[in-house]
Amino acid sequence: MSLFSFSLMSKGGPMMWVLLCLGIVALVFFIERTLFLHRGQIQAKAFVDGIKNILAKRRIVEALTVCEETPGPVAAIVKAALLHAHGDENRLRYAVQEAAVVELPSLERRLGSIAAIAQVAPLVGLLGTVLGFITTFIAFERDYATASALAQGMWMALLSTAGSLLLAIPSRLAHHFLLSRVRSLVRDMEWSANEIMQYLLTEYQKQPAEAAAPAKGTAPAPATSPAAAEAAKPSAQP
Repeated sequence: MSLFSFSLMSKGGPMMWVLLCLGIVALVFFIERTLFLHRGQIQAKAFVDGIKNILAKRRIVEALTVCEETPGPVAAIVKAALLHAHGDENRLRYAVQEAAVVELPSLERRLGSIAAIAQVAPLVGLLGTVLGFITTFIAFERDYATASALAQGMWMALLSTAGSLLLAIPSRLAHHFLLSRVRSLVRDMEWSANEIMQYLLTEYQKQPAEAAAPAKGTAPAPATSPAAAEAAKPSAQP
């Protein structure tokens, strides 16, 4: 089988080796992006609910530690919000947007390269087809248009076209698959950002104020021991 494949590659001409190199690059990029996006995909709702439970106990340092130990852009977005947990809405929104700007390029990395390979592969195949026809016409021009000479050019043309399509179709599907994973992560990032911001502004920041509200009134009477209370009673007249 390997000898047969090598024979086809040789008959396909130089453009077949170019297509082979492009295919290897596309495969490596696809595997790397799939593993990276799979590692960053977490259950956003369960993660945010867990952070809320930790914040309800006023353990913000523990919540930050959980975010640092959790991979993916969702944890990075939540961590950026927690670092400004006591800020106003504008400050929280700016911090979350800044974290998103940092995370988005890492999600979309190499997707453009896969899309470019899918677009360039048919052009490389077309170039191989043209070279095959040129080889055929050269055989006609030199008056040795034997069957083997004509077959060489036709093999080059047909194999280059077939090889380019075999590369372009999977590359296009791989790009759409990875792009859908990126969009899913972006939706999780947006939902997590809105959810944690709403929680910080409506519940987390109000808990200290509610706890301190009784202290703003009259100061509570100092606690007295039973002995002091007994001594404070007026003594009975004899």
